Amino acid sequence: MAVSKDEQKVLAATKAIDTLIEQGRIFSGMKIGLGTGSTAMPAVKRLCERIADGTLKDIKAVATSFQTAVALQDNGVPVYTLNDRCIGGHLDLAIDGADEIGPDKTLIKGGGAALLREKIVAYNSSSFVIVADSSKAVKDHGTKFPLPVEIIAEARVPVTLALEKLGAKCTLRDGVKKAGPVITDNGNMILDCVWEKSVDAAFMEEEINKITGVVECGFFTKLPPTVFIATEDGNVLEK
Repeated sequence: MAVSKDEQKVLAATKAIDTLIEQGRIFSGMKIGLGTGSTAMPAVKRLCERIADGTLKDIKAVATSFQTAVALQDNGVPVYTLNDRCIGGHLDLAIDGADEIGPDKTLIKGGGAALLREKIVAYNSSSFVIVADSSKAVKDHGTKFPLPVEIIAEARVPVTLALEKLGAKCTLRDGVKKAGPVITDNGNMILDCVWEKSVDAAFMEEEINKITGVVECGFFTKLPPTVFIATEDGNVLEK
């Protein structure tokens, strides 16, 4: 019987944390950035368990969202920002999930609307690890999972026009159990973008981020991660 997506997420996250500890890539005293979402949270949980059992000590965590910060604080793990002196603007490792993983380890992230903080953390880390279920592996980007683009609210219309010139169809993301659009942890809005044909993720990351009024987009192409991806038969592959 095939392992469900939710079970795969837990398998991938648990295997990733335990393997990274065994390989010496997670060790006591590290500065670790931790992501947001349904796959990242099991990784946060497993890291907290390995701190609680004494395997890891003096871990300094930087959270990418309120969700992650609360989970860490509830487990007694101190949470810092990149600005704190003990962090010094740089992390040893970032661990997160992804919405799409391309063949060259290009990513789409931001399904949970935390893409800006996730990218700040990832791009200011010495290494980057992604945990995922098998459904996240794709052949190309642009036509399936919508690319999130975080924007300044006052620039919604001109940004939409500029994205349309790049071939995107844009939809303002609405809230769930909230009237009106999603507002990010940074006070911004999200445009979800799809294309009729697949796009070059690295090119689009650069082009979209040139648009005045765009805060950040959900393409992650500048720091190829190590990927732990679970399969339907219950195995976890490291790529």
